[in-house]
Amino acid sequence: MAEQHAESSKEQLGVLICGHGSRNRLAVEEFAQMVEALRPRLAPMPVEHGYLEFARPILRDGLESLRQQGVTRVLAIPAMLFAAGHAKNDIPSVLNTYTAETGLPIDYGRELGVDRLMVSAAGARVQECLDAATSTVPLTETLLVVVGRGSSDPDANSNVAKVTRLLVEGFGFGWGETVYSGVTFPLVEPGLRHAVKLGFKRVVVVPYFLFSGVLVSRIRQHTALVEADHPEVEFLSAGYLGDHTLVVDTFKERVEEVLRGDTAMNCSLCKYRAQVLGFEQDVGRAQESHHHHVEGLAESCTLCELECTGACQPDGLPIAHDHSHGADHSHGANHSHGANHSHDHHHPPYPHADHPLGPTTLKRTSDAPKD
Repeated sequence: MAEQHAESSKEQLGVLICGHGSRNRLAVEEFAQMVEALRPRLAPMPVEHGYLEFARPILRDGLESLRQQGVTRVLAIPAMLFAAGHAKNDIPSVLNTYTAETGLPIDYGRELGVDRLMVSAAGARVQECLDAATSTVPLTETLLVVVGRGSSDPDANSNVAKVTRLLVEGFGFGWGETVYSGVTFPLVEPGLRHAVKLGFKRVVVVPYFLFSGVLVSRIRQHTALVEADHPEVEFLSAGYLGDHTLVVDTFKERVEEVLRGDTAMNCSLCKYRAQVLGFEQDVGRAQESHHHHVEGLAESCTLCELECTGACQPDGLPIAHDHSHGADHSHGANHSHGANHSHDHHHPPYPHADHPLGPTTLKRTSDAPKD
């Protein structure tokens, strides 16, 4: 289909997969592997990728590579599970700037979203986790907890909850809860502590993330803290989505949607376009990226091994850890996003920053702690 469209339009089409980027080497490697798996699915169109921050190639590098290959029209797909600030503002800002400078047309696709393939991929990870369990507990006596990234955009947060419900009904779990790794509430540890009060014998924790990284590590560590205090409950940790074949299939579908011209964003619940309850002040906010100061910063974290432990930058709640990487393993400048990377740049005040089960990283006051 892609080949026929390219021939009929006499355009040279190319695909750019737009990632966030990470200091975590394993996450960057996994992203690149996913793009490699996608290339043969979209042949003969060239496929490149780029990142917003903390890794190379940056988005402009990917676009330049496509131009050098003779591409005259780019189909850009945000490698985001849900549409929040990165998909709605940061990536479009970079793409629009590049088009203004070069004249290269870029058609922007939609995020992976709540999709039958993505839910099935998450279901496969849940099933793998259940199959590996050493004891038998009925599903009706099992609590499913899905962990989302967390955003100041309620539309994105609500989509994680929808995925949770689809998985709960799909499997027949006794109950389901949704928690978040940061930005919103409830966070993982307080959320799990509330959830265990429901009295289920088993809790399955599912990180709804594309790739590895510090956040997945934190989820496991926070889960371990709650597990240690509740030996009567069996905790199982499912794997993240990774480059599951259904995830790759979803990216292919997003490209085909752009080709058909039927890409549609959920504007009715977008806080930048509609008066969403509690976020009315965000309507019409300027579309701009706040990642320029860390764009292309490719210095990987070397404090841990290939897999990040996440102990150096706790998000919202402290994580106890016994190991030490020496004097440089601190919360200071040696392993930070830089002195200017605070969460007050371009971010509107989060209306629930004072919630007792949430983080303090989006406080309204200038003297609030920043991560």
